[in-house]
Amino acid sequence: MNWRSLFSSESNMKPVEVKRFIAEHKPEEYQLLDVRQPKEYEKGHIPGAKLIPIKDLQDRLTELDPTKPVFVY
Repeated sequence: MNWRSLFSSESNMKPVEVKRFIAEHKPEEYQLLDVRQPKEYEKGHIPGAKLIPIKDLQDRLTELDPTKPVFVY
């Protein structure tokens, strides 16, 4: 998986679509990825989100399951 594929324009969803997807699926069927800095994450994040700061993303891509959708914020 290439980290740039997480940000491709053809796979963007509107927030309302993401909310609907999350409401209709089990947490193990998708991944929430928080690419902010640790201090921002500590102040608040979406429950279940995995923190991988954007600067570390390339080196930590193996932590993501390429078979599941990834919602990045």
